[in-house]
Amino acid sequence: MTTAISCVTRHGEFQYGIHKPAYQVANLRPPATPLPLGCDEAGERVDNRANYPQGRVTVAAADWIFEIPNAFPFRGRTYINRAWADTCAEQPARIALPRPEGLSLSQTLARLGVDGRLLDELPRPLQLALATTSTDPADLTRLAELSCRFVQKEGEPLGLLYHRDRSGRLRPQISDEALFEAVANNPHTPDGWKIAMVVRPGAQGGSEIVGDWRGGTGSHAYEYLRRNSYIPGGHYAANMADDAIRYTVADLSPEDLRGLRHLYYQRTFVRLAELQGIKGPAEGRQLNEDELEGLRRQVLADREGLAAAAGGEPTTLWGWNFGFDFAPSRYRLHASHQQVHQQYALVPGEIDRYTEGMESPQGKMAAYGCGDQIAAWLAEYRHQGNGDFFAKYRQAIAGNRRMDGRDDLSADLTVWRDERVLLFVPKAQTSAWELQLMTLPDEKGRLPGNILECDSACRRSLDLAMLKGQQALAALGARLVHSIEYPSRLGGGWPSQPLLYALLPRLPESPGAFSEAQLRWIIGHYPEDFAAACRRQLA
Repeated sequence: MTTAISCVTRHGEFQYGIHKPAYQVANLRPPATPLPLGCDEAGERVDNRANYPQGRVTVAAADWIFEIPNAFPFRGRTYINRAWADTCAEQPARIALPRPEGLSLSQTLARLGVDGRLLDELPRPLQLALATTSTDPADLTRLAELSCRFVQKEGEPLGLLYHRDRSGRLRPQISDEALFEAVANNPHTPDGWKIAMVVRPGAQGGSEIVGDWRGGTGSHAYEYLRRNSYIPGGHYAANMADDAIRYTVADLSPEDLRGLRHLYYQRTFVRLAELQGIKGPAEGRQLNEDELEGLRRQVLADREGLAAAAGGEPTTLWGWNFGFDFAPSRYRLHASHQQVHQQYALVPGEIDRYTEGMESPQGKMAAYGCGDQIAAWLAEYRHQGNGDFFAKYRQAIAGNRRMDGRDDLSADLTVWRDERVLLFVPKAQTSAWELQLMTLPDEKGRLPGNILECDSACRRSLDLAMLKGQQALAALGARLVHSIEYPSRLGGGWPSQPLLYALLPRLPESPGAFSEAQLRWIIGHYPEDFAAACRRQLA
């Protein structure tokens, strides 16, 4: 059995491998005649004879490849092509995506003297492409009208037209779901149309609003209950409200993110208090920060009671899909809603286990929480005789050295930090632009491993660092970002396990294929150069 390997050594250093390929290939092809490819500017024939070598093929020196075990072995390995990364080190501006260019079909048709109704007759894949790429409100409002039926007054949408389905339920009259979603999630669609289509409470269904955050600077967010979800027992979503539309990270303020996260903290602490029989503040209003902190302390004071009441040690689930895209081929490329949208839930410690049918459980099994994988790795790392993994991880980050050996470029992996949290670039990135955020030990050496262990100051630091990470990625051109939380169990996990977040952008030319399905992550830059690019954006 192969021992799990991390890039973090027992000595608090990063380790990695280097492939330096040189090899020969037996040529098993029968004789072939080169075929023409075309001609050059002088009219001379260009053919494919280079594709038909004679005899064995000798590769004297192919590109060197760095192979870096992820800090957490269950997340696979990262591969960096040295030639690509050296180019980025010399040209830092390459670590960025170009901003989308303005696009208006309506203006193009008008310039060519073509009837604008041509837009209505475009093949459906072209309408989908236009819905996701157009920056012209005229294009988008027309596509909106093609996707569904509106109630309008003087050309402005008041809402959608509804009909009753076979069960008698009211349903919006949407004729093209994919086109509807693509238009509604385009930031350039006028706000009134977005509100009517997806943003106004109730436009996307009957999910009850059970929380309402209002900040002092026009910030406003709702908390929705998702009754029937893959997370049983209460799955919640926090969305910016219809009077606080945020379709880009540039529009998102610290107060907005604080509100969205407040709803997560508030719901979690209230649910835990209810499990323990702790009387919470009066319902029907938003808890203030002092009430929230007081409730957290009460819950934290009786962890044994929490585990007993919950039937095991529960854990949290939190995630954020920012951004939306839809290919003309109808492949959804990211989340279902461009509007800032976070999801969270409590995951139980155990669930009934069955081996057949649905009536007679055969005992219990652990419910899945992604933070458990980190806890399992901490146990394995210690079992291997390596000691405290995260102490060594922080040591390796602080003493990081570049893989290319250059001392004229920064070796710093840190993007932003304060005394409570660290936002950094992992040595082995899984997304090409991955950032990670983790809590740091306090002055007494205590390390918050989940939100129940984070006091008010730590929660503020987490929220601010999370916003800074999103801002840095957005400034570099990222438009689709997954963010996930890796917490310890709420009953008290490894004392050395911090609360960890991963921010995972999806880039245009790396949507994931068979390599990524094997947890092989192909990267074209050194992590230190990406950290420097993020710091420049925040500066």
